[in-house]
Amino acid sequence: MNQLGFPLLSLVLWLPTLGALALLLVPRENVGAQRILALLFALAALAASLPLYFLFELGKGFQFADALPWVPSWGIGYGVSIDGVSLWLVLLTTFLTPITLISTWDSVHKDFRSFQILMLLLETGMIGVFVAQDLFLFYIFWEFTLIPMALLIGIWGSANRVRAAVKFFLYTFAGSVFMLLGIIALYLLNRQATGTGTFDIATLQQNLASGALKLDTTAGRLLFASFFLAFAIKVPLWPFHTWLPLAHTEAPTAGSVILAGVLLKLGGYGLIRFNLQLFPEAARWAAPAIGVLAVIGILYGAMVSFAQTDMKKLVAYSSVSHLGFVVLGIFALNQQGIAGALLQMVNHGLSTGALFLVVGYIYERRHTREMSAFGGLWKVMPVYGGLALAMVMSSVGLPGLNGFVGEYTIMQGTYLSEALGGGFVAFAVIGVIFAATYLLRMFRLTFMGDVTTPENAELRDISPRETALLVLLLVPIVVIGVYPNLLFAPMQPSIEGIAQTLSAVVASVR
Repeated sequence: MNQLGFPLLSLVLWLPTLGALALLLVPRENVGAQRILALLFALAALAASLPLYFLFELGKGFQFADALPWVPSWGIGYGVSIDGVSLWLVLLTTFLTPITLISTWDSVHKDFRSFQILMLLLETGMIGVFVAQDLFLFYIFWEFTLIPMALLIGIWGSANRVRAAVKFFLYTFAGSVFMLLGIIALYLLNRQATGTGTFDIATLQQNLASGALKLDTTAGRLLFASFFLAFAIKVPLWPFHTWLPLAHTEAPTAGSVILAGVLLKLGGYGLIRFNLQLFPEAARWAAPAIGVLAVIGILYGAMVSFAQTDMKKLVAYSSVSHLGFVVLGIFALNQQGIAGALLQMVNHGLSTGALFLVVGYIYERRHTREMSAFGGLWKVMPVYGGLALAMVMSSVGLPGLNGFVGEYTIMQGTYLSEALGGGFVAFAVIGVIFAATYLLRMFRLTFMGDVTTPENAELRDISPRETALLVLLLVPIVVIGVYPNLLFAPMQPSIEGIAQTLSAVVASVR
């Protein structure tokens, strides 16, 4: 039930789309007006989303609900709401989008209006995934995000942009087909068991928990696998990750920021919302195997990152490693692990999004991302160097910054997990050490030492606008590191309910 009597969440969801439609009325050559209009709608969505946090009632379930019948004869409805799991992901999306739009002002040099339209449409798609409470609606938003992201890569990307866009689209679409089959099967099984067809997530979850919809072991595990494959590709979890480095490397800077910052989080969110909540027994059964894949991803991503000479490829492969921690925390199947995973999704969006901006800034000036082309940048670009170091330390997990809290909570949850255990923590710790190694090596080769290349000696420091974008990202990085309960408090009641169900399932098989 919407406690405000006003469709606030729907306003947040559709404001970016209204902005995209408004941009169509602006002449294509009037880039200045396009910049301002796109930014105004993105800021309006951010402003509308802030009351979601301040009015969010701790201890309650889904809030700010809006519901309308859509195709009632098929059990399809427009239903949106948020709980502690989705709140911060919605806010992350509305926070990063205006920052990303501003970053395009000097980096997008062709068909600027279309770029802004696709970015705003992508924002609506991503928010829709986080707030949809109808499986059919969720799937529409999930699939819709593929279109603007693939176009952003394929049109405005680097030399291999078309190959990267096609690979991104085919991988994620192939996984989505399996999820669609799972959604249809769940709908049909529920109609057969209860006599009513529905795509409402809460109703399906209630029917599964109460036994009104009974799944045998095989059916439950097959449905779990159909959802898991789509989400594992999106995370991306090793070995489903191979589309990511190419997509990140070839995407424009803004595309990389929003891809790392939000789009990858759709997979982690789906694992929590559907795989854990709808199929807890199958999640318990699959947890050790998925934990192994997560640990392999942590170590593999770190080792491959160390071998990179291209800064953007290094940051791209680091996402495979960092998001391995997220999957490990989710399948610890306890409150600490899931809370840590959710926090780390937000942390990764901030720190890795910032690192892609850092790489993009220097690429715009030197048109190369090879670390060997630099050295001594801190001497000629001290502001840039200082902010880059802060973002590197955030990604490393320095105590006092956001990354430390998320990684520590995940490892605590994994250590206490009855589904996983201490052995997984030992490998995860090695991954943390590797992360410090490759990130600090990148910083040393790029920023430290003497300036040996004449082109680098003439570089200007980053502009006040570029500085402001990194500072805006640095503020929540520090705030979360110093006061993580700001994020933990709203999410804990929702996560506690999920964890209690999972704990009961784990205890039943001991």
